[in-house]
Amino acid sequence: MTTPLTKTARQARVIELLTRHPVHSQGELAKLLADEGVEVTQATLSRDLVEIGAVKLRAEDGSLIYAVPGEGGERIRRARTGAAETFAGRLARVAAELLVSAEASANLVIVRTPAGAAQYLASAIDHAEWPDILGTVAGDDTVLVITRDPDGGEQVAEALLRLTNGRERRS
Repeated sequence: MTTPLTKTARQARVIELLTRHPVHSQGELAKLLADEGVEVTQATLSRDLVEIGAVKLRAEDGSLIYAVPGEGGERIRRARTGAAETFAGRLARVAAELLVSAEASANLVIVRTPAGAAQYLASAIDHAEWPDILGTVAGDDTVLVITRDPDGGEQVAEALLRLTNGRERRS
């Protein structure tokens, strides 16, 4: 994966690291970034944490770790505190609420949602760490899901539909 070292890319990487690792200090976060070839000063890292809205939360073991707020004003903590909803669980919940249909062609899946909900569902899919999915593109009521396998669209569409737990679907 190639990521340009822009401020936005750096902050996105910080958010990703905070959601995947229990980070206790800025020094620990700087080390994780350095391990990925991103050198950052403590002052820049401190500003980034403020700008992305990172806060310290108490993990199940009692230690304090950094976390960032969820999308769309959600109160779900985006950190592995042990008490937060898992990303896979979040995807299942969001899909059950918002997925209207899913249709595949080769490595593409077109997912329909109610108006205004596509970006929310796409974010849940992206954060679920689904290895078969390369990424998503969202509009207002449609999500384009791109699979890694050239013929993986049908399998991903079926899996997304299964997340709705038998809810009535329109295809």
